[in-house]
Amino acid sequence: MEEIHKTILRRNRINLVTQLDPLILFDSLLEKGIFTQDMVETITRSGNRRDQARQLVMDLETRGSRAFPLFLDCLQETGQHSLASLLRNGAPDVHLQPVRTTQAGRPVVHPLHVSCEASLPAGVDTDRKYDRVSLGDRFKPTLTPSPEKEDIVVRTQSKHPCDFPCYKMDASPCGLCLIINNMEFETQSNLDNRRGSNIDCDKMESRFKALNFIVEVKTNLREKQIKRELSVLSKTDHSQYDCCVVIMLSHGTEASHSRFPGAVYGVDGLPVPVQHITNYLNGRHCPSLQGKPKLFFIQACGGDEKDTGVEVSPGEFEPSMGGADDETDAIPTSSSSDSLSMSDEPDARVTLPTPCDILVSYSTFPGYVSWRDTQSGSWYVETLDRILKENADTCDLSTILMIVNHEVSQNSAKGLYKQIPGSFNSLRKRLYFQTQAK
Repeated sequence: MEEIHKTILRRNRINLVTQLDPLILFDSLLEKGIFTQDMVETITRSGNRRDQARQLVMDLETRGSRAFPLFLDCLQETGQHSLASLLRNGAPDVHLQPVRTTQAGRPVVHPLHVSCEASLPAGVDTDRKYDRVSLGDRFKPTLTPSPEKEDIVVRTQSKHPCDFPCYKMDASPCGLCLIINNMEFETQSNLDNRRGSNIDCDKMESRFKALNFIVEVKTNLREKQIKRELSVLSKTDHSQYDCCVVIMLSHGTEASHSRFPGAVYGVDGLPVPVQHITNYLNGRHCPSLQGKPKLFFIQACGGDEKDTGVEVSPGEFEPSMGGADDETDAIPTSSSSDSLSMSDEPDARVTLPTPCDILVSYSTFPGYVSWRDTQSGSWYVETLDRILKENADTCDLSTILMIVNHEVSQNSAKGLYKQIPGSFNSLRKRLYFQTQAK
């Protein structure tokens, strides 16, 4: 489907979901070869009328260039003239070739080209500053305005060749997002201050507000304060929300574990294991998040090992040199003044996570350092912010993180050291964020 037609569908998604009657459309959609019988059956199983309408519109975007004008014809033929007019007003004229019919008088169903929604990003987002909004000691949805309802694009369902289900992500606001940004560490911690972390924090705060989350930022917390904030989040009623996000920006270290590796430091130098962080929001400790996605983004070193990479042929990657101000989110392991001697630490052993509906995305693979530019922020957060901005309206979270992996892998610190993010994923469905219409 042409990009302009996709844009028209997304801008009118709320009207389509509210007014569209899928049942009377199916025969016309089949007759014109827009959908297959299997696709129609999948739509009818997706839920009530609104759910079916939402699934139908999502599926329509994956069909070929003839799908949009044929869909307008179907709307006219089934008496849904107001929707047809609404969509046609924003669409250029499209001239269709006549459909060849069989002797029986029914049209031949031609397969339509399926376009790939995911595309690698081009260009780098420029840094921007945002005003910070604090929600106080508790999350208060009314204090953070959500984007206007008609400007939200909700990707609750999207057709994919494997026909895999998606998490419900149409609540407004979508959920709560807690950001803990530890920049200035106490003297007794023996940890360096994390210059540039404020840039990471601003980017993540702005990005998740744009994704229709209520965001609260906490800065320079000790170990007990980190646990207290997570406990508050755990005890919050999430019944009206569809998702919860926790972003940790700090130094890191290794920690014994049975599910999620690593730990992050409080500014007092005491670590909080990632496994404990995730436990606060699991189904047992936070019942109102049962069956809902819990996302954790960890910007901290996974170990003290520096990866010098392996040689590949020139066509394998496009190198990107890191800045002169690259540092690692790590504990000191050397008295050298060279920033390359600073590191955060890994974790003992890697095991598969057992809790459901949890994704932990690490800035680096367990065992390795994570690089941060003091002027532009960390490689991981800078890339994650940009890829979310460019692709959240078309890609699911797993695809987004794969693109982030690719982009970060192109960087080099001092022309020598490499980094690759990693994740532990127990999500059971695909996840599409809400996005504002472009």
